[in-house]
Amino acid sequence: MINTLINVLVYLVVSAVVIWLVGRMNLGLSVRSFGSALAAAAVIAIVGGLVAWLLGLLGISFGAGLLAAIVALIVAAVVLLISDKFLPGMEVDGFVGAIIAAVGIGVVGWLVTWLLSLLGITV
Repeated sequence: MINTLINVLVYLVVSAVVIWLVGRMNLGLSVRSFGSALAAAAVIAIVGGLVAWLLGLLGISFGAGLLAAIVALIVAAVVLLISDKFLPGMEVDGFVGAIIAAVGIGVVGWLVTWLLSLLGITV
C-alpha cells in the first residue's frame, strides 16, 4: 500500500516536471508555476483515465502501430484541451498547440524517464 502511494507520488512529481519543462519550451502549453504543473499533472491523469475508461466501454483500444500512435496523440491533445478548462494556471493554445504540447510531453517524458532509469529509479 505504501509502495503504491510512493509510486503515485513519484509519477505525479515527474509528470509535473515534464509539464513544467514543456511549458517553458513554448510548445503550445503554458503553466504559471510548478504548483500549476503539479495540479495539471493530477488533472491530466484523472481526465486521461476517464477518457481511456470511456473509450474502453465503447470497445475502442489503441492497439499498436502508426494508426494507434496517431489516435493516442489525438486523445492526449483532447485530454490537454479538457484539462485546460479545469485549471486556471494552465493554458493550451488551441488544438494544434495541444497536439504539439502532447508530442513535447511524450518526448520530454520519455527522456526524463530514461535518465531516471539510468540512475536506477523506475517511474
